Amino acid sequence: MFNKGNMTLVFLLMLIFVGFGDSFLPKPLSTASYQTRTTINNIVIGMFPSWRPKTDPNKRTQEAIKEMNK
Repeated sequence: MFNKGNMTLVFLLMLIFVGFGDSFLPKPLSTASYQTRTTINNIVIGMFPSWRPKTDPNKRTQEAIKEMNK
């Protein structure tokens, strides 16, 4: 039952369901497809918190401009 061909087919069907299901499936399945995609997106986005650099990359330039204007 779990041979390589069947697993490939199941994987492709899952990708189609999640990626494009809301555009061609009937109403209850299209809603499930959209919700599944939204949930997966939120999980992936939540894995990578917003990154902020520890230093300001423009700080040295801004200080040089202030010194020139004095």
